[in-house]
Amino acid sequence: MANRKMMHTDQLSDAIPPRVSDLLRVPAGLVDLAAIATGATPGFTGSGKADGKAAMRRLAPRLADLQEQLYAEGHAERNPAGRRSLLLVLQGMDTAGKGGTVEHVLGLMNPMGVQYHAFKRPTVEELEHHFLWRVERRLPPPGIVGVFDRSHYEDVLVVRVDELVPADRWSCRYDVINRFEAKLATSCAIVKCFLHISKEQQAKRLLARLDDPTKHWKYDPADVDQRAYWDDYQQAYSDVLRRCNTEAAPWHIVPADHKWYRNWAITNILTERLEGMALAWPTPAGWNLKEQRARLAPDP
Repeated sequence: MANRKMMHTDQLSDAIPPRVSDLLRVPAGLVDLAAIATGATPGFTGSGKADGKAAMRRLAPRLADLQEQLYAEGHAERNPAGRRSLLLVLQGMDTAGKGGTVEHVLGLMNPMGVQYHAFKRPTVEELEHHFLWRVERRLPPPGIVGVFDRSHYEDVLVVRVDELVPADRWSCRYDVINRFEAKLATSCAIVKCFLHISKEQQAKRLLARLDDPTKHWKYDPADVDQRAYWDDYQQAYSDVLRRCNTEAAPWHIVPADHKWYRNWAITNILTERLEGMALAWPTPAGWNLKEQRARLAPDP
């Protein structure tokens, strides 16, 4: 009996810790956002903000290396695997940290390999087209990490809560989005993160903008107006997380009350997704390594 207990203990000590992307991935079925703690730190074993920032610094070189491999793959001539890219979709209530994620996480990457776009209120031209038209125009090309600050999901979130289009029009878009993402996923790794913030924390961040003159430019009274529809947005997000959570493009719920954890978690999710792509440095194409070394040898 003692030997069996010892074996079990040894197995636990050698166990590989779960990936952050697995811990935060949305399970199939109904999603009760009220039951998911916005201040939780799943997968993090440190003691707080300082440890979180230190962990990010340790992970940064690995993320940067993987991103460079993706970039190299996409730009190498005659590379059969070089048509791949990655798209990070960031959704969340105002102040959840979409911009902060871009600054602190994507800032770890080489900007040459990052393509960022924030989706605002549709223009007159965009409204004349299918709701995915403006999204398709912003998809990352091969080798690039694309970032959507808000996305096509606004067309089943804002338009629903604000009643911008009839229910029978936006309700059919979930299936359209799933088909769109399934096709996109054949050449583009899709990482979708919902930044889950509490209503109380949002109020604190909005007040902080009022207290700091350097952040007044970020303050929008309309953000306060939207707080009146908080429960409606939570329900709309719950439906998105349930109906558009597929194998090709799964959702992750990232607790976002702690900025440091949000950044650490998304850094891990991106790193794990890039590692899953089995990236490698492209081999020379069209030239011989030995011959090129000989050409650069010193003159006799």
